Amino acid sequence: MIIDRGRKIISLDLTLAVDFFVMKLRANLFWEATQIAFQSIWGHKLRNFLTLLGIIIGVASVMVVGAAIKGAESYVLDTVSKTLGSNSFVLSKFGHVGQLSEEEWERMVRHNKDLLLEDVDFVEERCSDCSVVSGEISSRHTVYYGAEEMYNVRVGGVTENIVFLRNLTVVEGRFFSRHEEHHSRFVCVIGRDLKEKFFPNLDPLGREIKIRNERLRVVGVLEKLGSAFGVSLDSIVYLPITTYRKIFGSRRTITIRGSSTNQESFESALDQVRVAMRIRHKLKPNEEEDFGLVSSEEINSIVKEFVGAVAMVITPVTLISLVVAGVVIMNIMLVSVTERTFEIGLRKALGGRRRDILYQFLIESFFLASLGGVLGLGLASIIARTVEVSTPIPMRISAGYIILAIGVSGGIGIICGIYPAMKASKLDPIVAIVAER
Repeated sequence: MIIDRGRKIISLDLTLAVDFFVMKLRANLFWEATQIAFQSIWGHKLRNFLTLLGIIIGVASVMVVGAAIKGAESYVLDTVSKTLGSNSFVLSKFGHVGQLSEEEWERMVRHNKDLLLEDVDFVEERCSDCSVVSGEISSRHTVYYGAEEMYNVRVGGVTENIVFLRNLTVVEGRFFSRHEEHHSRFVCVIGRDLKEKFFPNLDPLGREIKIRNERLRVVGVLEKLGSAFGVSLDSIVYLPITTYRKIFGSRRTITIRGSSTNQESFESALDQVRVAMRIRHKLKPNEEEDFGLVSSEEINSIVKEFVGAVAMVITPVTLISLVVAGVVIMNIMLVSVTERTFEIGLRKALGGRRRDILYQFLIESFFLASLGGVLGLGLASIIARTVEVSTPIPMRISAGYIILAIGVSGGIGIICGIYPAMKASKLDPIVAIVAER
């Protein structure tokens, strides 16, 4: 009993030793094949570099396109967040996300009602989950200061709490107060572009600008906001919405903007706003809404869907260049097999197996393509950085696109290296040696 158990232990030890030896032998053969592959690549540096240009350009194209798509998505979402704020909604006469047909637009014009300034207070009173509810009207006009004038300035009549909704920061002076809004004071807060145009070396506070022959006293200057889609966000004048109605007339529909107290209560806030407006417009339960309610989340969702659709169309097109580069690699590997016929025959004559030859050429093809992928990634990083520095659009090279580009390039290297490797492994050693002579 003890002897049998001892034999079993010895047999198990021998099996483990053999398995370990086989694994070590395979590792050595793989390492040897890798060394030969690297020597072959290094021995024809210029030829291999020219071969790699296709992979480099293909990978760089995929990466740059991917970075541009992700960057554009980030740019649009940041712009929406900057313009609307987070957890926010827009209530307007024609609020809608997506495309509208001409018939649908005409029906909305006939059916939907104008929103009034009184609707702001009505919604605010009935939306317990809203942190801010503000009103806004805007249009573009020429603004004057002395002999200077500035064209196409966005003039916004707003309620005083707009600063909390849009996260506006006043760097000089203050924003106008609720008292000034209720009494229609002729005061205003200007953007950075107006400060630099009219008051480059002056203190703008207390000075008067003119819009439609009406003088407005500057009480504040906003922090620089930058641009969105090529349009400056700093070419703006904010004044009390009641003052705006005095200057431009009160028969205008307004836009109501608001935000919830937190992300969890956002849907509840939207429902409360919708119910409040249905009550305000005396709509029956089965009647269609005569107003538009759009959330920032809906806009973000549309943006992501659009960007995803663009990526699905453009990315496969750019991957075609990698397929072409793979054909070039296959061609150069076939040339390499022809050039190294004697070497292959000699290795097989000295005991090299078909598997060893196959591994050698597959490894060479794989590393050749992968090296092109890494160089393409480096080139894409340089291009993306250059574009990001010279334009306002950010370039985002995501991990997904890195894995896609490197994985596809390495995979193409293996796939396109199979036929040359199989051809090399099937060579008859005697025929190969004699053919070389």
